[in-house]
Amino acid sequence: MTTWKLAGSTAIVLTMGTHAALADVTPEEVWQNWQDTSTAYGQTIAAESAVRDGDTLVVTGVSITMDQDGGSTKAMIDEVDFTDLGDGTVEVTMSDAYAFSMTVPATDGGAATTLSISVTAPNASTIASGTKDATNYDFSMPTLGIKLDSIEGVDAAAVNATAEANLTGVTGSYLVEADGATKKLTSDFAADTVALTIAGTDPAGPSDVKVSASMQDLAGNSSGNMLDMAAMADMASALKAGFALDAGFTFGATTYDIAVSDASGPTSVKGATASGEFGLAMDADGLSFASGSKGVSLAVSGAQIPFPEVKLTYAESAFEFSMPLSKSDAPADFSVLAKLIDFGVSDEIWGMVDPGAALPHDPATLVIDTKGTVTLTSDLTDTAAMEAMGSTPPGQLNSFELTELHAKIAGADLTGTGAFTFDNTDMTTFAGMPAPTGKVDLKITGLNGLIDKLVAMGMLPEDQAMEGRMMLSMFANPGAGEDEMTSTLEFKDRHFYANGQQLQ
Repeated sequence: MTTWKLAGSTAIVLTMGTHAALADVTPEEVWQNWQDTSTAYGQTIAAESAVRDGDTLVVTGVSITMDQDGGSTKAMIDEVDFTDLGDGTVEVTMSDAYAFSMTVPATDGGAATTLSISVTAPNASTIASGTKDATNYDFSMPTLGIKLDSIEGVDAAAVNATAEANLTGVTGSYLVEADGATKKLTSDFAADTVALTIAGTDPAGPSDVKVSASMQDLAGNSSGNMLDMAAMADMASALKAGFALDAGFTFGATTYDIAVSDASGPTSVKGATASGEFGLAMDADGLSFASGSKGVSLAVSGAQIPFPEVKLTYAESAFEFSMPLSKSDAPADFSVLAKLIDFGVSDEIWGMVDPGAALPHDPATLVIDTKGTVTLTSDLTDTAAMEAMGSTPPGQLNSFELTELHAKIAGADLTGTGAFTFDNTDMTTFAGMPAPTGKVDLKITGLNGLIDKLVAMGMLPEDQAMEGRMMLSMFANPGAGEDEMTSTLEFKDRHFYANGQQLQ
């Protein structure tokens, strides 16, 4: 699958805003290095002139274009100055404003769409230093503005779209080190604030949408080995050739307000987040991803909602995973974490399922934290190999550990831990899955009380409650506390046991 939008638009924005600062020790070498590096990533750069004026190389009429899979991006910069500061560094400055356009390929028989965008970054500066083989630069932009000026290829009057983003206090640094066919990149980025506004009309609806959002204390960093665009066309080959990426992003207080108006009436979505983070790492050995947020609130109101407002909150959420990508004779680690802490809903929602407030309305929690090892028999990034395998698993599960299980809702609280190993030579004892050895220990409190309340509310028939309690008695024993049950589920010697009693 191609990603021309990301490769095209992002690459040019980076080139103009920061990547343009690639440098050696003279302005001419900076300008040449910029051209060489950008060309390697599939961009075409042209300039009307490049003339020395004292200690400054003045480059005018700069155009940066990129075409990929029917789409294109183009930037036009009136002037870029490369000034020798006399101490082995070069300062790169450019016009306070420049034009940027992006053409999206036509879909479903429609016309291609072209977005014309203006970028403003007054008093922006980049200081480049080092050598052509290890180039470092530091950049700063007091303000950065990005504004949608026009849309072509659609009925612009009917769409009536506007979009604008403004950043303040933008700073960062970037280090580029040449290493044969790869370039080692290390960067960091920060911004004090970001403000975003978007508005438009969907003529098919018809509906009007307005979005405003703000974010504080953005910070990001990345490192890795980058290849040229041609090498990145095949991810499996790129990973074997040394492609690697490790990036992280954090943000502070964030708010957003979405207003939609259509034939049914207005709808409002308002939210806030205290902080959040995102991380991605990828190399030949594996892939890892992490995201999370804290202090989240959401309020939704509208004509189709049966009460004035729906409110959702939670204290913390997280989703993380890591996994191997390449086949190997040795086991490799994997892990998965899903977390939602203190999730609460407004009384209006509770009132739909529990109008008499028979159940505790305390916030709910769910945590599932696991890890283990697998042995891959195929590269997961090799599309042809994966298609040829069909339904055959691409590897073997060797071990699995339930580091933490915690589920809490309506007065019931479940916790558990456990660990298993697997014999992949025995696929018959347990009907097609490798024979496990190990156990999981579980404890639950408040379950009988919850069942009693659900029966009293009429949500659970008495006979089903009785069947459920009978099943529990097979797998669980009374615990030490009130309304507490414990259970140990164990696979041992090709058999399955519940609390020491063999069930298979």
